[in-house]
Parts: sequence; structure tokens; C-alpha cells
Amino acid sequence: MVKVIMGPKGAGKTKQMIDLINTAVETEHGNVVAIAHDSKLTFDINYKIRLVETSDYVIPNYDTLKGFLYGLYASNYDITHVFIDSLNKLVSTENKADVEAFLDWLEAFSQKCGIKYTVSISEDESSASEGVRKYF
Repeated sequence: MVKVIMGPKGAGKTKQMIDLINTAVETEHGNVVAIAHDSKLTFDINYKIRLVETSDYVIPNYDTLKGFLYGLYASNYDITHVFIDSLNKLVSTENKADVEAFLDWLEAFSQKCGIKYTVSISEDESSASEGVRKYF
């Protein structure tokens, strides 16, 4: 399962993600991982959550992000939910087709490995394509 939270900068996406992350740690029966570009979530999320700051890594494209997610799964089969905060800060997006293709891959990967994914994207919902909207 993939869920997308989308809205312009300052719309409260990160606050919503923090609430979802902290709820997940109480309701999930496995490990919860939060991926963010920086350390802004450090003091807002439960200490049981594994926070991965990607500023320490070079993730130039979606193929690299896919490899990163494969590596997370390979290192811990007990992960049940992964939250990706501000997808467009993690990977520079050239066009909307790249985002759609990534989300479709993520859905297929989610079904295969049984991990839920929640992704936030800093962009106005009205500009979302149908390929992205299906994950709202």
C-alpha cells in the first residue's frame, strides 16, 4: 500500500506525517522507518522510530532511491511501514512521469514485501497527475 500526502510548502504535511509516524509505532507490529532529507524530525517522532537522514547520502535519481529502499528491506525484514518525507527534496524531479513511475514501482514493491509506504510531496494537489492521484 502506498499513500501520498501532497500540498504546497507550509500546508502542514510534515505535521501530518509526524502524527502518522507516531501513531504507526503504537499500532504496527514491526519496525517503522522515517526517511527525511535532514534531521528536522529528530525530536518530533518517537524514539522507537528509525530515522534515516539522507543528507549523508547522494541520491541523484529514482533508481538510486529504489536501491536505497531495497537495501533497507534487505537489512531488516521486520519493517512494516516506511515514511518518506518530502520526496522532491530527496530526489530532484525532472518531470511528473518520473514520480508516477516511482510510485507505481513502490506500490509493486509494497505488495511484494508487505511494507506500507507513506510519501509526502511538496507540490499543490491540483497539479497532480492521475497517476499520482490514485495514491491519495
